[in-house]
Amino acid sequence: MSSSFDLSKPIAIGSDHAGFDYKVELIKWLNQKGLQVQDMGVYENKSVDYPDYAHPVATSVEKSESAFGILLCGTGNGVCMTANKHQNIRAAMCWESDVAKLVRQHNDANIICLPARFIALEFAKSLIEIFIETGFEGGRHARRVDKIACA
Repeated sequence: MSSSFDLSKPIAIGSDHAGFDYKVELIKWLNQKGLQVQDMGVYENKSVDYPDYAHPVATSVEKSESAFGILLCGTGNGVCMTANKHQNIRAAMCWESDVAKLVRQHNDANIICLPARFIALEFAKSLIEIFIETGFEGGRHARRVDKIACA
């Protein structure tokens, strides 16, 4: 699998209870592909608060400890909003193949957020593959991305 991410670093992954089952399967799948994964929780399928798991993933990506991040919750929106509170995080909600591709090409997204209650597991895997394999185009998009951070 070719990537514009530094896959010598682990992929940070986290979820709330709604994304737990997908997260477990995605970790197995990514490991089978030879990729390292850092599981930031949740570690059992019980009700939790999604920010408790989105913040550690975002922090890991923000500090360049991880190649990129994967976050899951029921709609994907809660974890996405939480991650985007971090400077230099560009978390993107992905529910469609073209969206997964464009958030990488045009927005240089570094965390993919998935709605576990609204997409099939196999489709989630395909979105992650697109996210990993798609590079940032730079150019006019770089100018725009440079304007995102508040600081």
